[in-house]
Amino acid sequence: MLSYEDNKLLTETGPNTPMGDMLRRYWIPALVSEDLPAPDCPPVRIKLLGENLVAFRDSNNQVGLFDEHCPHRRASLFFGRNEECGLRCVYHGWKFDVSGQCVDMPSEPDESNFKDHVKVKSYTCKESGGVIWAYMGPPEQMPELPPFGFRFVDPANRKIRRSINEGNYWQGIESALDSSHLSFLHRRKSPRFSGFVGGTPNQEMQVITHKYGNPKFEVIKTEYGMLVGAKRDTDDPGKKFWRITQFVMPWYQMIPPNSLDPNEKDGPCAMTCWVPIDDETSMSWGFYWDPVHAIDGPNNRTMFRAPELIPGTFTTKANKSNDYLIDREVQASGETFTGMNNGVTEDQAMTESQGPIADRTKEKLGTSDTAIIVGRNIMLKAAKGLQKGETPPGLDPESIKVRAVSVILDEGVSFQEEAKDYLRADIPV
Repeated sequence: MLSYEDNKLLTETGPNTPMGDMLRRYWIPALVSEDLPAPDCPPVRIKLLGENLVAFRDSNNQVGLFDEHCPHRRASLFFGRNEECGLRCVYHGWKFDVSGQCVDMPSEPDESNFKDHVKVKSYTCKESGGVIWAYMGPPEQMPELPPFGFRFVDPANRKIRRSINEGNYWQGIESALDSSHLSFLHRRKSPRFSGFVGGTPNQEMQVITHKYGNPKFEVIKTEYGMLVGAKRDTDDPGKKFWRITQFVMPWYQMIPPNSLDPNEKDGPCAMTCWVPIDDETSMSWGFYWDPVHAIDGPNNRTMFRAPELIPGTFTTKANKSNDYLIDREVQASGETFTGMNNGVTEDQAMTESQGPIADRTKEKLGTSDTAIIVGRNIMLKAAKGLQKGETPPGLDPESIKVRAVSVILDEGVSFQEEAKDYLRADIPV
C-alpha cells in the first residue's frame, strides 16, 4: 500500500506538480502523423498532462503545439485558420508560427510592434516512426528522441493503436508490469490467446502461463527503469520459464514476444504506454513492429489486435457504460476466463474498475506485486529527486536500446546474466 501523500504525488501530473514536472522531461507520444495529414490541414485539439492544447501542421510541414487559447482574449485557436506558415485566430486575426511567436496582428495599427512581444505558450514537436512527439519540459534540458525500434522499420511493418482509458495513467502501467495476471485475466480454454494476439502464438509458452499461475518475481533496477523477470515452473523440473519485461521510464513497458527463442533478434516486438490526458483519464498506446514482415501480410507475427473503437472517437465499443460487453455464458463455459473477447479490453476493465484514481491506501499487496512496488518507488524517487536538482533516469538513448524476451533457462541460474545478450536491442542508429 501507499500513503495518501505518495499516492497523490504518483498520480498528479498537471503543471507545477512534482510528477508532472518529471514527466515533462521526456518526449511524449502526442499524436500520430495521420492526425495532421497534410500541410495547412485543419488543427486538432489535444489534452496532455492536464493542459488543453491545439496542434497544427504548417505550410512547411512543421508541427506546432500550442496552448489552445489565444493570448489576446483567450478564444480557442482550434477554430483558427491554418494558412501561410501560421495559425491565425479567427477572433481578431492574430497569427502565430510554430514557435508560438505572433507574426501578424492586423487588429493593431500598422506602426505597432506589439506583435513582437506576444507569444502563445508552445511546445517543441518532432515527427518519427509515424508518431508526433512533444517535449513539454525546459528547452535547455531537451533529450534525444527515445530509440525505440518501431521508429526505424518500414511503415508497413508497424502498427500503432490508441484508446482512451477512464483512469489514471499509472493504473494502466501497473497492469502491464503485472506478469502474474496473464495466467488468469487472459486465460482461454485453448492455450491460444485467440482474443489477444494477431499472429500465431507459441503454444508452449501459453500452456506454461496457464498451468503455472504463481510466478516468482525478480526485479532489477536499471539506469533506464527496471528489468522485471517473472519465473514460472515448467514440466521439466530442471528448467524455468522466464518472462522478462522491460520498464523504460517514464511509462513504457516492452512486452515479451510469443516466441521462446530469444535468439530471434529480428523477431516481432510490442510496447505499451499510458500517457496522462489529465489525472483521471489517460491515452493507452500500443506499438507493434516486425523488422521482417508486414503486419497486414500473411506472415504477421506480432501481438497486434486493437479493440474496436466507436467511429470518430478513441472510445472503445466495449467500455464501462456497457460492462465491456461481458458475456456471462462465455465466461461460465471457460472459453475465456472473463467473458470478454479482447485482451486489451480485459486490461481496460480491470484498471478502470479501480476508479478514476485508485486508492492505494486500501490495497493488500503480495509477493507477485514486487514489480509494481519497485516501479512506484522508482517513479516517486525520480519525481522527488528532480525537485532537488537530480536528473531523472532513462534520458540517455544508449541506455534504452533494450528489448523484452521470453526464454527457458536452467534452474538456479541468474536470469539477468544468462539473458543479458538477448536483452539488448540491435537498433540501427
